[in-house]
Amino acid sequence: MAAAPVWSVDPRTGKQREQVAVEATAQEVDAAVRAAHEARGALADRTVRAAFLRSAAERLGATGDLLVEAADAETALGPVRLTGELARTRYQLRAFADIVDEGAFLDVVINHPDDTATPPIPDLRRYKVPLGVVAVYSASNFPFAFSVPGGDTASALAAGCPVVVKAHPDHPALSELVAKVLRTAAAEHGIPAGVLGLVHGFEAGVELIRHPLVSAAGFTGSVRGGRALFDAAAARPVPIPFHGELGSLNPVLVTEAAAAERAESIGTGLAGSMTLGVGQFCVKPGLVLVPGGAAGDRLVKSLTDAVSDTGAGVLLDHRMRDNFVAGVAERAELPDVDSPVTPGAAGDHTVSPGFLTVPAARLAGEGDHDLLLEECFGPVTVVARYEDEDEATSVLSRLPGNLTATVHLSAEEAAGEGRGAALLAELTPLAGRVLVNGWPTGVAVAAAQHHGGPYPATTSTSTSVGGTAVERWLRPVVYQGAPAALLPAELRDENPLGVARRVDGRLER
Repeated sequence: MAAAPVWSVDPRTGKQREQVAVEATAQEVDAAVRAAHEARGALADRTVRAAFLRSAAERLGATGDLLVEAADAETALGPVRLTGELARTRYQLRAFADIVDEGAFLDVVINHPDDTATPPIPDLRRYKVPLGVVAVYSASNFPFAFSVPGGDTASALAAGCPVVVKAHPDHPALSELVAKVLRTAAAEHGIPAGVLGLVHGFEAGVELIRHPLVSAAGFTGSVRGGRALFDAAAARPVPIPFHGELGSLNPVLVTEAAAAERAESIGTGLAGSMTLGVGQFCVKPGLVLVPGGAAGDRLVKSLTDAVSDTGAGVLLDHRMRDNFVAGVAERAELPDVDSPVTPGAAGDHTVSPGFLTVPAARLAGEGDHDLLLEECFGPVTVVARYEDEDEATSVLSRLPGNLTATVHLSAEEAAGEGRGAALLAELTPLAGRVLVNGWPTGVAVAAAQHHGGPYPATTSTSTSVGGTAVERWLRPVVYQGAPAALLPAELRDENPLGVARRVDGRLER
């Protein structure tokens, strides 16, 4: 594998800014993975692990101005957005430190011997252990929250797993800076620098998923790239878990009663959600089912006014810009598709937001309009006008898995009148997060959060956001008849670490 230079590129001009590194060779990938593997023992102590995560959060804050400046230079996402994202990332690290301290994620279950049971129960003590080295593939659209210091890395380290990150080519300089910050935080607690490896290059990403010492992987990106890595993970002599977030249309259904009640506010809210971050959110609403008739017309008028007032923006790189321009043009050429606000190229390096409308009947059965049921990354959405409930249901029945699904109900429907509960049940099989009277952009970092969904939204049933994300990097093991002196502290009867446990069927706190 020949080494090639890795450049930082300004998306506002398309020009190279500086050479950051070179693409990692197979030997360098091997060295990074082996160094991570050797660092496993340094994460064994949960107290040290939690302190490391908190130090990482503090050091990211201390260098925040520098990091935000570097991120903006490579992504054009703007200091306000990036400052907020960095704060979210720091909060996430601290939240996982709290989870590590609490220890409930170890899922300790103890059964003492019971000769009266059928069959007899021996002494059984179960908890979860780290899988090993985790490969993390950074996302383009969240240079902090889903990149080097993001949720995959934070949750893997919380689980006790060292990480090797494959840097995203859209922000290589930022990736190097953040990796240095995290390694400095690790050194404060005697953890070797190898606990966080960083490699650049497409071939390095392929080598990483194939490495025999890599035990699991986390990915956020395209369906095509994610599926290729998922297949490679499954094709290994020893297959490994691959937790990939690939793509999502994030459908929205607006009932006729909701449109009649508040068409204007729904239209304005939709405009804000679909253009947020220049439409580069994985939970951007990409298909919106809106009723025909006067109420639906009012909603579309409100959406038209709001999107028309939204300025052009810079996408993360020129490849994405080219794909967006070509994608919306191809969709706009389909029969019966209109463009109340035409999305597409603006200046040499920017794009204008817009939306397309189409009769929902065109999407209710297989045909040439299936392209409208595929994600188009950028500031565009498709508004499908339905004539009756059956037509809307027919469209929903054809959708693949999604991260989110949203329904806008009237006050009466939300109170239990009409089809509110039935619509919620109809959307539940489609997505991992179902919203009522809200918008999917914005994913709170909370214990109850689930950021995942049926394929192709994700390749597993797990979440990449929230406390339960740590579960992806653990496996259960049970000790039978082990002498107390040999047991991990979490499994001993005296529970010296005070971990929440279930003992003989009863929960102990």
